[in-house]
Amino acid sequence: MELKILDIKGNFTDKKVEFNEKIFSKKSYDHSIYLEVKRYLSSQRQGTHKSKERGELSGSNRKLHRQKGTGGSRKGNIKNPIFRGGGRVFGPKPRKYLIKLNKSTKNKVKKFIIEQKLIQNKIKIIENIKLNIPKTKFVLELLKSLQLKDKKLLMVLGEKNKNLYLSSRNLDNFKLLNVNELDCFSLLNFPNVILSENSIKKIHEFLSI
Repeated sequence: MELKILDIKGNFTDKKVEFNEKIFSKKSYDHSIYLEVKRYLSSQRQGTHKSKERGELSGSNRKLHRQKGTGGSRKGNIKNPIFRGGGRVFGPKPRKYLIKLNKSTKNKVKKFIIEQKLIQNKIKIIENIKLNIPKTKFVLELLKSLQLKDKKLLMVLGEKNKNLYLSSRNLDNFKLLNVNELDCFSLLNFPNVILSENSIKKIHEFLSI
């Protein structure tokens, strides 16, 4: 498979990138994708939720009334869970939601998703972008020239570009990532992907796993 590299005006250049289709996966990784997405979303949870049980509340420990003879139910102190403001029974406690997944499985999922996007022509490659100052208008014109304006889009760079990040952070349905930060969830969540020229070497490494 061969893709031509586009310039920032959306025109084809003389440069090309070839992907060896022989190494593309021949089987589906649906369950592995499910596990990886579950792992990613779980890792986003802070796990800092906490409610107080009756032993953690401040207040009197005095028994409200005698055990028998009142005609009502027996009660302990005011921190009893049956009262408003009382302790909560089996409430949430701080915990970690981390799920372990083998590195080889994560890499295979990433490889499979990139391959499917290549087959579906959802990936475009552009020349490296250099910006002296942040300029959102430049990014909008770039997307318009690539016919990707108002579309859900992920852009992957080979190295950090602070000015490009500042130029694009206010755009809706647009995400900018360094190739080392690339995750499977973002690849799935964004239908269209733009790769910069300097990220291709790392992408080839993903595909040759």
